[in-house]
Amino acid sequence: MSSVLAAFEWHILWQRIFHPDHAFVLALWRTVFVAVVAQIVGVLLGLVAALMRMSKLLVLRALSNLYTLVFRGTPVIVQIFFVYYGVNLLFGVTLIPNHIIGLSGQVFAGIVALGINEGAYMREIVRAGIDAIDRGQMEAARSLCMTSSLGMRRIVLPQAARVIIPPLGNEFNNMLKTTSLLAFIGVTELFQDAEIHYSQTFKPVEYFAAVAFWYLVLTTIWSLIQARIERRLAASERGEELTMRERMQAAWSPLGAWARR
Repeated sequence: MSSVLAAFEWHILWQRIFHPDHAFVLALWRTVFVAVVAQIVGVLLGLVAALMRMSKLLVLRALSNLYTLVFRGTPVIVQIFFVYYGVNLLFGVTLIPNHIIGLSGQVFAGIVALGINEGAYMREIVRAGIDAIDRGQMEAARSLCMTSSLGMRRIVLPQAARVIIPPLGNEFNNMLKTTSLLAFIGVTELFQDAEIHYSQTFKPVEYFAAVAFWYLVLTTIWSLIQARIERRLAASERGEELTMRERMQAAWSPLGAWARR
């Protein structure tokens, strides 16, 4: 065991954590950028698919169900390869260009593939959030002369957001890690950057340990942000009710004691 630890080159791990080079910073930024944009695309597609599922038109409901069935039932890596390598050949037109709005074709294809895949999962999350709202809310909106779309936008969806946001946060946490699959189509994100250095130095343990550390940092930061958002939503739902800590502070403060006299 001691010989294994001695063979581990700690200075590589130290440098990758505390003194990352410019290429690594770009790879880190690209990971976050792809995850954020793909998640936004997924949320929008999930919302559209959930509304299609609620439509009275059989065709729209069938398309929504087919979309969810296909993209939840096939591996993400297959979808990434299909979008990047197969879409242009299948349709005979350049839907995935080599460059678009400052993005390489690999990054654009990765965002599209991850966003479409995420939309299939977000459809179920949005559907569950809408179904959790009492149907009387929409009836009340119609009684106020609102159309169904206006009632959905102003009455139902704001209330459903409290149900949607917690699993949405978990999905984004997974998205940060799923971006590593884009290394297989040449996107230089965190995993691909480590693989490049590993192929040059043959030090896989050091470089992939550093990658694991940075993924842990990203997911931990997001978990803290998500917890804060959920606390704010819970406080809003309770009507800004004081927490136990705030009650204890109020009970032991001098002003509180003076007010009770």
